[in-house]
Amino acid sequence: MAPRLLLLTNQLPLVLFSNLLFSLHLFIQPWQCRATMHMTRPTTLTGLSVQGFVYPPFVKPPGSSNTLFLGGAGVRGMIINGTFVKFTVTGIYLGKEAVPFLSVKWKGKPANKLLSSVKFFQDIATGPFDKFTRVVLIVTLSGQEFVRKVAENCVNIMKANGKYGPKEEAAVHKFKEAFKGRNCPSGSSILITHTASGSATVAFSNGSFIPVKGAAVIKNKALGEAYLLSVIGRQGVSPATKRSLARRLSNMLRS
Repeated sequence: MAPRLLLLTNQLPLVLFSNLLFSLHLFIQPWQCRATMHMTRPTTLTGLSVQGFVYPPFVKPPGSSNTLFLGGAGVRGMIINGTFVKFTVTGIYLGKEAVPFLSVKWKGKPANKLLSSVKFFQDIATGPFDKFTRVVLIVTLSGQEFVRKVAENCVNIMKANGKYGPKEEAAVHKFKEAFKGRNCPSGSSILITHTASGSATVAFSNGSFIPVKGAAVIKNKALGEAYLLSVIGRQGVSPATKRSLARRLSNMLRS
């Protein structure tokens, strides 16, 4: 073989290898972009069925123009005469901005670490993204029966956090008024949308239907945060919802 031809032949694998690296570079860049986009909006989530009540993976709640994803859902109840009696099921939806926000501190953490962290659930309740809670009644309650204890818990949380003043007192009064004269039969839903701007929209539904508008809008950020903390905070009333959130968000924040 001629020397020049031999030289070209010996260089051929190197040329092919360089071309291969360049092709991989072109392929990896778009893949990385797709991964980043995936982190900002979960698209492969599944819904949940709890006690026969279905929570779809995505909803557009009343009072918000955004589509939120299902963070988790679980029952709320208490032990009465040695038996655990279930009263409600609570599902919590989060805006897509929750994923990159929570990733900063919680990416790669296992579910048990998230579940044991008070700060993790505080970040969910106070993070700069929309949240939506759908409470489905297992047993029939009047609106006053539901809101009485909820409002008390919210006031205690706001006072403990040094965020309770005349504006919050007025907001709690308006929150209670939204439930006045309401009856919440088994299977009905109490819907509360918490926007990043600080307003809370209260709505009601007799089934799985999500109304476009709410019955009342309360513009008080501290009350909205306290409501969420009453469910998933340190003394949250639904440990099952906390477990579901920790498990699902741990998987979501893994990549």
